[in-house]
Amino acid sequence: MAKFTRSCISLVVAQHVEESAHLRHVRSVLVRSHHVQIHRLQRLDERIAAHLDGLAVAGDFGLKLCLEALETPSVGAVFTLAVRALELRDAGLLQRLFALVAAVPEAERGVFGALGWVSAQVLQGTIRDLLMSGDAVQRAAGLAACGMHRVDPGAALGAALADADERLRARALRVAGEVGRVDVLPQVVAACVADDAAEDEVLRFWAARSALLLGDRSAGVLAVLNELAEGSGAWSDAAAEWLLKVIEVDAARQHLRLWSERANEPGLAGAAARRRLIRRCGVLGDTHSIPWLIGQMQDLVASRLAGEAFTLITGADLARLDLERAPPDGASDGRFGGPNDDPNDDLVALDDDEGLPWPDAERVQGWWQAHQARFTTTSAAGQRFFMGEQPSPAQALKVLREGGQRQRMAAAQWVCLLTPGTKLFQTMAPVWRQQRWLAEMTTE
Repeated sequence: MAKFTRSCISLVVAQHVEESAHLRHVRSVLVRSHHVQIHRLQRLDERIAAHLDGLAVAGDFGLKLCLEALETPSVGAVFTLAVRALELRDAGLLQRLFALVAAVPEAERGVFGALGWVSAQVLQGTIRDLLMSGDAVQRAAGLAACGMHRVDPGAALGAALADADERLRARALRVAGEVGRVDVLPQVVAACVADDAAEDEVLRFWAARSALLLGDRSAGVLAVLNELAEGSGAWSDAAAEWLLKVIEVDAARQHLRLWSERANEPGLAGAAARRRLIRRCGVLGDTHSIPWLIGQMQDLVASRLAGEAFTLITGADLARLDLERAPPDGASDGRFGGPNDDPNDDLVALDDDEGLPWPDAERVQGWWQAHQARFTTTSAAGQRFFMGEQPSPAQALKVLREGGQRQRMAAAQWVCLLTPGTKLFQTMAPVWRQQRWLAEMTTE
């Protein structure tokens, strides 16, 4: 029988620490990827859970190695230690982590990720303490946990909406929509159109998004989203993703014409505007943009993104329907905007197009000609399509079960927009929790 030495066991536990942190980073990429379906995410979640279980079994020694990993406090290392702190109900260790967040703001993602990872049972008592804390960051963490678990934070939400701390107020505005708190809609709308919020894009975006989730389609709310979407700031794409789902199709076409003009500008500004335009065509779901999207598939820089937009409208799986081509020469060396294998190149992260098929424009054109009649509508104002059908709760639920992650994120949005006040489905939650929610949705 093999003998396990102390050094061998130490190596195994150290691997649990390293792999937990690394796989947490991998997961943060995959949950936003086009090609990742829930069953693939489940396999990754099972691997992360196995490593975290190994650390739990290792007891004090595992905790010691987790603490040592904080010498270089990556998001993954913070996540791993925070999971252990929550599972052990170690309030002192959790306070140390929040002190780290104050010194290294990036560590917040690791702490918040752990709050979303562990079960609701593990969080009993902890969330109450966070929501009652005198520290704004800890109160925001408590609210974030409620949002990720789709749990109503109660009176703590109203108090946070009126707090002077802007980051806490922004989190409260976000969570209000995510948990379906229709009763605070007046406060949300007021925050959206308040004069003192005019320079704060973060507050305005979360307030406007939650107003939509809670059923408000007033001119003031739409104007805020439109202003953000027409700009080129950090919240432009996120605002457009919500705006284009709720305004009239004719108004949305006018928005796309604006970006079409910008896409014709020379240089990097025009190229960036064209990518935004392609994405927004997919979000809107207007079949009038299909011929233009097929034309963009002939440009290797825009080809894959145009294919994704085409699929988002029509539901056509380019790979399954054999509508793709082989990757062009140079696709692996970053020539078309993606990462490459050069260790001296800083471009090592996955790009937005990673995992997307390369569409064959000629084959896609043939498919569209054969199926175009199915998308013909009698409405002169135009009609949206989402994954091959007009948006409906049933269609959104189907995509939540079967679609890739970016498609599932859009489906979660449609569920709430079609039934305001519904809690927002969290497509980044651990898969076992998502599966429970999906099972509950089948009986609703």
